[in-house]
Amino acid sequence: MKWLNYHHLIYFREIANSGSISKASEKLLIGQPALSAQLKQLEEELQIELFERKNRKLILTDAGKVVLKYADEIGQLGQELLQVVQEKSFTTKTTLRLGALDSVPKQIVWEIAQKARSFGDCFISIVEGSQEELTSELLLRNVDCFISNYTGDISRDKNMNSKSFVKAPVSIYGSKEYLSCRKNFPKSLNGVPMILPTHHSKLRHDLDYFFDLKKIKIVSELETQDTALMKIFASQGAGLAALPDIAALNLVREKALYKIGTLPNIKEEYWVISSKRTIDNPLATKLIKSI
Repeated sequence: MKWLNYHHLIYFREIANSGSISKASEKLLIGQPALSAQLKQLEEELQIELFERKNRKLILTDAGKVVLKYADEIGQLGQELLQVVQEKSFTTKTTLRLGALDSVPKQIVWEIAQKARSFGDCFISIVEGSQEELTSELLLRNVDCFISNYTGDISRDKNMNSKSFVKAPVSIYGSKEYLSCRKNFPKSLNGVPMILPTHHSKLRHDLDYFFDLKKIKIVSELETQDTALMKIFASQGAGLAALPDIAALNLVREKALYKIGTLPNIKEEYWVISSKRTIDNPLATKLIKSI
């Protein structure tokens, strides 16, 4: 029986993802001659060429693309195995590694975490990051699922899926000094300083379309994807903020923010993004089914 050297597979995967032996050498902290030798040994073991050399670049052959797919799956399964073993070794609690975008209101993250805790004794680890970062973490099995206000790039992996679980109305909020804007809303927003989400978000696209349709010329004072920052600036009087109602609840109760008016037909939708695994996290499975 022939045995596969998995170190060779790891090295090949890094070379393929880096696009060159020199870059892979820096990441793996292995000398280029040694790394080249390891790659050659793998090609000899498999009796195929994994790369074509063109203009000093390494281009995957058709066979190399197939091998890379298996290498990715083996790497992901290895991470999954380490996670399962670690959880059994160090705690009797089920661990849920939950990701969340900065643009997701902390209230929603808290409610999802509370939902997970309602299923029994568990440990929850919350990781924040960008859509790209959390997608990579999901595919590497470093998070079980993550909350996003995007549907997710499910084309990256056939096992990825997204599930919408809430559509939150969006309103304009501001400090007490902006209460006069309630009159003749939304025309009253014309020329008023605004705190808005960044351009790559769907909500910003919807807001721009709404303001353009209503012929409202807004003054953009600040852009950020972090709803927590939007609330801080708005409560300090820096301008009006377009926020999902669920994100502003606590500050409205504390009278740090006031609702100026609700924007008709504009909602912020939230999804939970997950990926099917060979060994599913039972807590993540229950959570996704329940929302």
